[in-house]
Amino acid sequence: MYIYPAIDIRGGNAVRLFNGDYSKEKVYSINPVEVACRFKAEGASRLHVVDLDGALEGELVNKDIIKNIVSQTGLFVEVGGGVRTVNRISEYLSSGVSRVILGSAAVEDFSLVESAVKFFGGKVAVGVDALGGKVAIGGWKTVTDIDAYDFCRKLRDAGVRTVICTDISRDGALAGTNLAAYRKLVKIDGLKIIASGGITYYEELLKLRDMGVRGAVVGKAIYDGAIEVSKAVELCERC
Repeated sequence: MYIYPAIDIRGGNAVRLFNGDYSKEKVYSINPVEVACRFKAEGASRLHVVDLDGALEGELVNKDIIKNIVSQTGLFVEVGGGVRTVNRISEYLSSGVSRVILGSAAVEDFSLVESAVKFFGGKVAVGVDALGGKVAIGGWKTVTDIDAYDFCRKLRDAGVRTVICTDISRDGALAGTNLAAYRKLVKIDGLKIIASGGITYYEELLKLRDMGVRGAVVGKAIYDGAIEVSKAVELCERC
């Protein structure tokens, strides 16, 4: 299982939100590129980067910072936030991004998912963010009536091979992740699940690894020192 240290960018800073609430932001660094390089030095092989401004505005607001992260680390970098067209996917991939994550756009325009898979295959993933089991969009501001599990199955049927699943109620809270949800999600044949939201303990990482989750996005637990990148990588990627 791969470890994906998270870098959420807002206003040019590396930040973390509490339960996806933009009013509950903590700035951890004014230099996200420096943070990325530090994660690489600590043993990270992959990074999960989100343009929070882009997620709200529907534009690639922090794309230059993200491109610098890619060029200066040389790591496998997956990127989401504000990706609403095939051209934007192509722009990121052309700059060296390894995988582009569709979020709200996958819900609002499913034909984009189908086109993206056709053109880019496994270089496109979908982020399914859920609150109370329902898919949330628009920077987590709007909760739909779409069942998250059913939507993941629909994505699989459309050819999507990787889904990043976030339980918003756990995100940034350091209260543990939703293991029960991932036990259910990994049973969807042909779909690789990346867990995100609330991962706090090494024991959780081991449980996620052993149940067949393919990746784990870890954010606040790393920034606050509950989990060390080097130890997490050793436990999950080099076992």
